[in-house]
Amino acid sequence: MTRTTRIIALLGALLWAGLARAETITVAVAANFTKTAEAIGAAWEAQSGHEVRFAFGPSGKLLAQIQHGAPFDAYFSADTRRPQILVEAGEARDFFVYAGGKLALYSATLPVDENAEAILADGDYRHLAMANPKAAPYGAAAKQVLEQRNLYERLKTAGRIVQGESIGQAFQFAATGNAQLGFVALSQLQDPDSPVKDKGHIWMPPTEDYDPIRQGAVALTRSRHPEVVDDFLAFVRGETAAEIIRRFGYDVP
Repeated sequence: MTRTTRIIALLGALLWAGLARAETITVAVAANFTKTAEAIGAAWEAQSGHEVRFAFGPSGKLLAQIQHGAPFDAYFSADTRRPQILVEAGEARDFFVYAGGKLALYSATLPVDENAEAILADGDYRHLAMANPKAAPYGAAAKQVLEQRNLYERLKTAGRIVQGESIGQAFQFAATGNAQLGFVALSQLQDPDSPVKDKGHIWMPPTEDYDPIRQGAVALTRSRHPEVVDDFLAFVRGETAAEIIRRFGYDVP
């Protein structure tokens, strides 16, 4: 065997060894964190050589899927209660808070940044979009903001509230104009690729009007790739991911 052939064989062996070690994990992620998770995932894949696939949806629906045996390796919720339920049941470990979310009221046409409360109460709009408060923490926060102003039941009875299954669907209603205004995640407006970035009107409800949106993550004990999951979660806790999380409008614990 010539020297060149030996070098090619060695490089081939090293490449094969690298490929053989690459693993794929699947992570269930709350819909509000979609774009942020994709950016973090791309950065982690470039560093680790592993692959991460995401399943996005409302936190409550993802929890139900996990409890019914869905083959996820980790769970990123939009709250802390749901992942802790899994820890208490022995189905998850290594709970940590990865982001702090903020609620925003968005409208493409109505000046909610000038007088949101009057517009919500008496404004000329047909539909207000929000996520289902039973399944999505951002929907629960929106309900609290409306209840603070004695508006939730009135608007619901009048048929003005249109609920999305997740905060992602609520954002679509508001961003496309199918609802004239909607409660969304601030991150959906600050996403660099958001179709409404730097457009329309935004009102930030006082944070004391709703419970803090602290988003928690866990590794699932059923994972067949615990070391790879640990590596991914360590990356999420690191400075590279923290910079991405801040860029999308979240607080970093």
